[in-house]
Amino acid sequence: MIDSKFKWQIKQNTDPQQVQALSEALKIDPLIASILLQRGVSTEEAAQDFLTPSSKDFHDPYLMHDMKRGIARIQHAVENEEQITVYGDYDADGITSTTIMYEVLNDLGANVDYYIPNRFSDGYGPNVDAFEKIINNGTTLIITVDNGVAGNEAIDVANSLHCDVLVTDHHSLPEVLPNAYAIIHPRVKNQDGRAYPFGDLSGAGVALKVAQALMEDLPIDLIDVAAIGTVADIVSLKDENRAIVKFGLNAIRNTQRPGLLALIKAADIDLSKFDEQDIGFGIAPRLNSLGRIDDANIGVELLSTFDDQKATELAKFADHQNDSRKSLVDEFYQQAVQMVESSGDAENRSTLVVVGDDWHQGVLGIVASKLVEKYGRPTIVLTSQDGNDQVKGSGRSVESFDLFSAIDPIRDQTIGFGGHHSAVGLTINKDKISVLKDQLEKAAEDQELDLSQKPTLDIAAKISADQINNQFIKNLNVLAPFGQDNPKPVFEIEYDQLIDVKTMGKTGDHLRFSLVKNKSRLTAVAFGQGAAAGQLSNGSASIKVSGEINENTWNNHTTIQLMVSDLKQIALPIVDERTQKLHKQMFSQLGTYVFFHENVFTQLKGYINDDSSALMYDQLASNKIVGTKLFIVDCPDVVDDLATVLRHSHPETTVLYLYKKRLISRIGMPDRSSYAKLFRFVKNNPNLNIGTQLQKLAKQLNLTSRTVVFMIQVFLELDFITIHDKIINLNPHYLSKDLKSAPSYHLRQEQVKTEKALLVSNTKELVSFVKGYLDN
Repeated sequence: MIDSKFKWQIKQNTDPQQVQALSEALKIDPLIASILLQRGVSTEEAAQDFLTPSSKDFHDPYLMHDMKRGIARIQHAVENEEQITVYGDYDADGITSTTIMYEVLNDLGANVDYYIPNRFSDGYGPNVDAFEKIINNGTTLIITVDNGVAGNEAIDVANSLHCDVLVTDHHSLPEVLPNAYAIIHPRVKNQDGRAYPFGDLSGAGVALKVAQALMEDLPIDLIDVAAIGTVADIVSLKDENRAIVKFGLNAIRNTQRPGLLALIKAADIDLSKFDEQDIGFGIAPRLNSLGRIDDANIGVELLSTFDDQKATELAKFADHQNDSRKSLVDEFYQQAVQMVESSGDAENRSTLVVVGDDWHQGVLGIVASKLVEKYGRPTIVLTSQDGNDQVKGSGRSVESFDLFSAIDPIRDQTIGFGGHHSAVGLTINKDKISVLKDQLEKAAEDQELDLSQKPTLDIAAKISADQINNQFIKNLNVLAPFGQDNPKPVFEIEYDQLIDVKTMGKTGDHLRFSLVKNKSRLTAVAFGQGAAAGQLSNGSASIKVSGEINENTWNNHTTIQLMVSDLKQIALPIVDERTQKLHKQMFSQLGTYVFFHENVFTQLKGYINDDSSALMYDQLASNKIVGTKLFIVDCPDVVDDLATVLRHSHPETTVLYLYKKRLISRIGMPDRSSYAKLFRFVKNNPNLNIGTQLQKLAKQLNLTSRTVVFMIQVFLELDFITIHDKIINLNPHYLSKDLKSAPSYHLRQEQVKTEKALLVSNTKELVSFVKGYLDN
């Protein structure tokens, strides 16, 4: 059984006439018009602007907060030959931002230098020690690029040393802005309460606007570098960013920069066909690797040098650093997977924390991202440092879990912590690792993280494999450049045969096959799907395929291929829709809805339409199934109850919601020592008020409140204790009994057993389990 990674969502346009009208007005293919409408481009004027960016898309730089004040200060510094230092950042956006600012100031004859902080010794953003060093070397004006809006402390130090700081940044605004000489930021509002017309510029984009104001014209010679930073930082490719990248790509194809040409050659990119994907997968990783592995200052030198030999040497070095980065990521990722698999955390926990030994800190975020992709849950990857008592690392999250707010409650127990919803960086003492793990699990429960819910994959349209040709590619490319908020369209491919299935890669991790339709053949490549090779049979029509359409050039021969986004097996009689949240729309289909718990049945039966049927599980034998679908709504406490339902029904399709808000199997069964502790506590503390002292009791026993309540119920059923008005006392006449004889204890055992079979299992195991009963 091939289980899809995503929940497919086919985009539908409700007004075919609107599609046709836009298609005819712009003389574009109806499919392209349809995609534009899906993306909110609904008028002829808006579509024309989107498809053909022009110079009018570049807004007046003086509309940005403090631009006039900042430009005046820079001009004063240039005229008076003040020492200016551009303070950058160590990622690709920071390197390109620094290059832009450094070059434009150089062109103006400024006395300028640049400083990019070291990821490992300086950290991100303005650093007090670094600022003091820069100022002590004679700098009287620091211009930050791609950072600084949260650098309050370092900027205050600079002010005290009589050095002005001009912040140019695009990151999230803090509650209190720094006391900088000027803050040039597209989201900071001017005195009239209005912000810059487009708030999603990258750091390089903001630097370009400063350059535009300084030069009193758009600096075309810098737009190639700005395009690299814009794509690399994954900002919205709408409005001004779209124009920057559109013009920037053309500039790159005609670039005379020795460093950029050398980098393109090192990355084995065809310059004549250079596009935004070449930045994202070729240029940006090489620039990013410099700061991840060692010193990012080399990146500015590479982009700004006019020495061909030096450019070649630096490009080769960047390529080497990128290879090192990939090697380190692969090494640590494999080790991390082994740790996760051996610990059983992927089955027992909603979040993952992996701690390595002497792993390179610069790649931990990438390793965390790969683990999130593999296990589908928030992950933090940490490493020990030089034998000390600290671990440092990065975390990445899934869309439905706020990682920053999850850790924020224990901020005071960290040494360093920062980030946002989807990514964090932190340093903690080793003895706080367990605290971090517990806090993440608590946050997963508080945020009601539902790991059964798949991320959405937007499908632009269904298209036939024989429709995909050179003209199709040409039509599609009018939507480029692709990126954030304008992703490359994903299509579901209709075909007659799936043939020539082969694995690729040293360990067979990847997949290659062909889709045939009316004698036309489309080659498809699915990275990371090698394990599915055995389940894809030639001529099979039970596999749905979705992906992006690309051109692939090899040995000067260009072919069209499908880059597979997801595979989905269809026409199954059993559908896995397990969930920890129920929604009204889940009860809109015609069918029979079966419940195992009276309270769930009572709450939800009103949502089921009159043409369907809602029954408790023990009523099914005497009632006829309505429709062809059977919906198992909630999870039974005992497997045999589900078995009884399945034996009494023969639907065409069985849909398994198996709703359960919280899994008891994650808590497990209390051990005997826990019961013994509770017994002694009750014995030594008569008249215990469970209404007011439950939290204290749970803390004393180092157990959750829910577990303590369960254990008290077991003791009550065994007559070990008495409860009157929430006051607990030991029963002076209790008799020794086996814990297993308590009904609640037995039920908990059955619930754990049932959850393992129905909720913890993967789709293949669940379908096999259920099918075994349906076939009997």
